[in-house]
Amino acid sequence: SPSDFPLQVAVSSDSTGPSDNFEEQPLTCQKECSKTMNTEALMTVFHPQNLENLDSKMLKEKMKEQSWNILFSECGRGAVNDMATNPGYYAEVVEQSLGTCNLATEEIERDLRRSLPEHPAFQSDTGISALRRVLTAYAYRNPKIGYCQAMNILTSVLLLYAKEEEAFWLLVAVCERMLPDYFNRRIIGALVDQAVFEELIRDHLPQLTEHMTDMTFFSSVSLSWFLTLFISVLPIESAVNVVDCFFYDGIKAILQLGLAILDYNLDKLLTCKDDAEAGSNISDEKSSHTKVDITDLIRESNEKYGSIRSEDIHSMRCRNRLCVIQTLEETTKQNVLRVVSQDVKMDLQELDELYVIFKKELFISCYWYLSGPGLKHHDPSLSYLEQYQIDCQQFRVLYHLLSPWAHSANRDSLALWTFRLLDENSNCLINFKEFSSAIDIMYNGSFTEKLKLLFKLHIPPVSKHANGKEAESGKNTPEKGKGKIDIQAYLSQWQDELLKKEENIKDLPRMNQSQFIQFSKTLYNLFHEDPEEESLYQAIAVVTNLLLRMEEVGRKLHSPTSSARGLSSTAGDSGPSEGNAESNVEENPPSPREEHQWSFAFEQILASLLNEPALVRFFERPLDLKAKLENAKSSQFRSRTKL
Repeated sequence: SPSDFPLQVAVSSDSTGPSDNFEEQPLTCQKECSKTMNTEALMTVFHPQNLENLDSKMLKEKMKEQSWNILFSECGRGAVNDMATNPGYYAEVVEQSLGTCNLATEEIERDLRRSLPEHPAFQSDTGISALRRVLTAYAYRNPKIGYCQAMNILTSVLLLYAKEEEAFWLLVAVCERMLPDYFNRRIIGALVDQAVFEELIRDHLPQLTEHMTDMTFFSSVSLSWFLTLFISVLPIESAVNVVDCFFYDGIKAILQLGLAILDYNLDKLLTCKDDAEAGSNISDEKSSHTKVDITDLIRESNEKYGSIRSEDIHSMRCRNRLCVIQTLEETTKQNVLRVVSQDVKMDLQELDELYVIFKKELFISCYWYLSGPGLKHHDPSLSYLEQYQIDCQQFRVLYHLLSPWAHSANRDSLALWTFRLLDENSNCLINFKEFSSAIDIMYNGSFTEKLKLLFKLHIPPVSKHANGKEAESGKNTPEKGKGKIDIQAYLSQWQDELLKKEENIKDLPRMNQSQFIQFSKTLYNLFHEDPEEESLYQAIAVVTNLLLRMEEVGRKLHSPTSSARGLSSTAGDSGPSEGNAESNVEENPPSPREEHQWSFAFEQILASLLNEPALVRFFERPLDLKAKLENAKSSQFRSRTKL
């Protein structure tokens, strides 16, 4: 099949097939069609079966279908074994997956009619429904992969020549064994094979690499080759031959064919001045070059590059995988630092070192605790900020290493309260932005900011104890992959984050009696072994006494009758008789809450503490974050032995 064949396969005018007016069919009809699995390849459905009526092209397609039956049995890369050992599995998954609605199914529906749209098999309900069933069933089977673009193109070709259940198991073999890590958000597998391809180009086409020193051109050109097995760049009649070779030789066949294409265009590429010109020369269909037959190109790729061994490809994959992952991780880090740096006072070097320690703690936890959660919370498909998150135990370790308040006797309580404060969505995880915001306040915050942080630590957030509100907020959270994404919810979250930056100290709740007592104890613990320890203790005593006197005066002003009772009860001889006293108590009994409970506003505490120079000096004293980071890096492993 020459490579300049049109993409649409010729169909005889008298061929009959399912109705093409899929859009006009009622929804119930669509659902019924989706439940019925095809037991024949789509080529069988869309071509007449009488061999006497077949022209040469149709006869070739019939032979292709028969050869794929043999290919599935002999070279299906485990697919035939999977199907044999799991009878009825596909039908069961189809039944369970139909009707589900999530991000994967939405993307599948969007791409269904983009999959070989020029082919008659995918211009009708029969082909579209089969494609929907296979892709939805696989997304249900493997939610970690779900659905990624390019899977629809590959599955379309599989359905042309294989039965529906066979196409499903072939897709399983491709996604989970033959092309590992290809079909995910970061397409790590494809990037690794691109690096392998560049290495092979340097070995087998050195004159090309000498002329084009920037290898990014080859990466941009070859990505679609690897992701779609050349289906998206070759006519369908030619592409199916490539798929044949892929199931027989694996990725080796794709790499060899890529080298053959570059070799075939070598003279033109050597005259190119830039990447754009080189790319247009390879993809230019109006080029003066004579079109090459795909079978000749495959034969040439085997003759010239057949010496490439699968073992060597495996070694190159392993060698390049680490480099690819490091590049992706570096990109993630740079994006996180760029976002976080706008909200903290730390410089980029400090922020970089803090990120390294934060991420290192995740990996230490993964390997230190054999039965621990490890990196189960790591999801590369999430935004950069959400990819790495730590739990409460990991935060406690980092708090001990980094917090300037970690010497306090109640440091574990402080760590727990800080984590609770940062975990605003109550999922028991915090990201780097949240973590760095707390560390930044401890080291670079003003007196008011540090005091406000300590104040908020001692006031449990209301939402953490109100189950109704917590459940309601959980419903409004736009979770990825769990239903339709609510854009309004995202906008609301963004607006809430902007409002948080403008938080006024007057909006803070009042601190009650027990919370203030604990707050005072925390301050005492922070001052322990400080050079001005005695002055600080005395200052706290003065502030506490002053606040209590202010509260007592305030209560008397707001409760004159209560004050009068208090005064009259101490009046001695002028007091009421015993009977009258009992009558007064019965008529207007004082509430224990009114008599003994008191509270303070943040402004009251702040104003009182500002009057004590020793306290102001303590909280405004410069702290060396760089030294703390260096010490944390060197002792991060040693700290494990103390836990």
